[in-house]
Amino acid sequence: MKYVRIFFAVTLVFSLCSAFSLKAKEKNKDKAVYAFGVAASFNDTVVYYTAIQKLDSVELKKGLLPKREQYTYQLKEYLNYELKSPDYTCMIYFSESKSQLEKEESKLKSKYKQRKSFSLVPIAPEAFAFKYPKSNE
Repeated sequence: MKYVRIFFAVTLVFSLCSAFSLKAKEKNKDKAVYAFGVAASFNDTVVYYTAIQKLDSVELKKGLLPKREQYTYQLKEYLNYELKSPDYTCMIYFSESKSQLEKEESKLKSKYKQRKSFSLVPIAPEAFAFKYPKSNE
């Protein structure tokens, strides 16, 4: 009888722990990741930026965006081939919170607007959208 009680107690603890860990994993999968890109050049006064976009099939790992360098290359290639604007340095900003990302975007825009020499040029969402990078592995 003593072993039966111990078995049920261990089973109960195990089932409770696994139920909570499954809920934590489900919450992380439901979180969306948003991003926007900025491209600036030392040789030009034009600064390009994209709209905030929801990234498909992306999950942050330890707070970092996987394959983030490939997202910046997507923006760089768009500038090189579509807008004929080479030599731009591209950056991507990302977050699970869209409102936090909007604050970051407005802060960044205000810094460029303070300097009268820069002109901000938006890239239309119809013209450019981040795509999930294909795996090279």
